[in-house]
Amino acid sequence: MFKPYAGVSTAALVFVKVTDKDTDKIKKPHTQQVWFYDMQSDGYSLDDKRTPLGHHGDLQDIVERYRNRSKEPNEDRKAKHFFVPVQEIIENDYDLSINRYKEVEYEEVQYDKPEVIIKRMEDLEGEISGYLKDVKSLIE
Repeated sequence: MFKPYAGVSTAALVFVKVTDKDTDKIKKPHTQQVWFYDMQSDGYSLDDKRTPLGHHGDLQDIVERYRNRSKEPNEDRKAKHFFVPVQEIIENDYDLSINRYKEVEYEEVQYDKPEVIIKRMEDLEGEISGYLKDVKSLIE
């Protein structure tokens, strides 16, 4: 649909025609939940060459999870796939962006104080200087 490096996300929508078995007329939609899957890779690099990455990406998992979507727990919005009530989508003006519904956990990263980092760098520099002196003595 789009060149991979365009940075444009794409949503695939699946519609199912539901008919009344007796009259063959289309019934009113009965969707109560919408299933989302956060696809990360299709198994190819994201450059213009589209080199195979040596795995199938998420494609096979999407098909398997879709087929079993009613049998698996799909309530955790931190997971790769989950259901969203259709009413919530309506309240969000029918926005189908997964980022609107997916919960992201951020881990707090602890960094050393700048003084500690600088000390480590000075120690490494001293170690490298020692190795350079040894190498110089071998070629002189």
